[in-house]
Amino acid sequence: MSNKLYIFLFCIFLSAVAYSQPRMDVPEMSYGFHAGAIAGMVRFDPTVKQSAKMPLMGVNGGFVFRYGNRKYTAIQLELNYMRRGWRETETDYIAKLDYIEVPILMHLYVGKEVRGFLNLGPQIGVCFAQSSMNIPDEPAEQHKPISKIFDWGIAGGLGMQVDSKVAGIYMLEARFNFSLGDLYSNHVGDFFSTSAPMNLSLNIGWLWPNKRNNKNK
Repeated sequence: MSNKLYIFLFCIFLSAVAYSQPRMDVPEMSYGFHAGAIAGMVRFDPTVKQSAKMPLMGVNGGFVFRYGNRKYTAIQLELNYMRRGWRETETDYIAKLDYIEVPILMHLYVGKEVRGFLNLGPQIGVCFAQSSMNIPDEPAEQHKPISKIFDWGIAGGLGMQVDSKVAGIYMLEARFNFSLGDLYSNHVGDFFSTSAPMNLSLNIGWLWPNKRNNKNK
């Protein structure tokens, strides 16, 4: 079993352990949406020159469902659109990859009306479209269409939320997505041994609580 799969399974195990907290009398459930800006790069081996100062900028967002029946812990499910890809510094080549992704996150929080939180867990995704700019006449390996459309990895974020009591819950979160899969084939004899996306996003969100429990506030 590869180290990547161990990391993926460990996040699932960590989520299960964290969820084994004392039960609340009445579960909390909320749903809504989030959206924001995303900066994307790809870890290539052999290296493809990119700059953290000029990553590929895009947007991401989607629907959020959160359910918790444990104190300080909940499960957060999302269905998101994400623009991934990379920008090369020497040729100004740009590759854009559009994904549908599903994160399954452990949501840990502290506080009441104003809460700080940590989201952490596995995610899976599928690339449904790809495009590029400044393709040479004879494209290099990293300029060819990706060969793997399925993605899997880890998502982690830090943020805060404010419960307005009358107009829902407002959230702000910075999140890092770290892919454990590759964009190109990495078998013996292939050009790349690693071609994994990584992304940093800043999102705002709004949730509507379906049930409130004053005893747990």
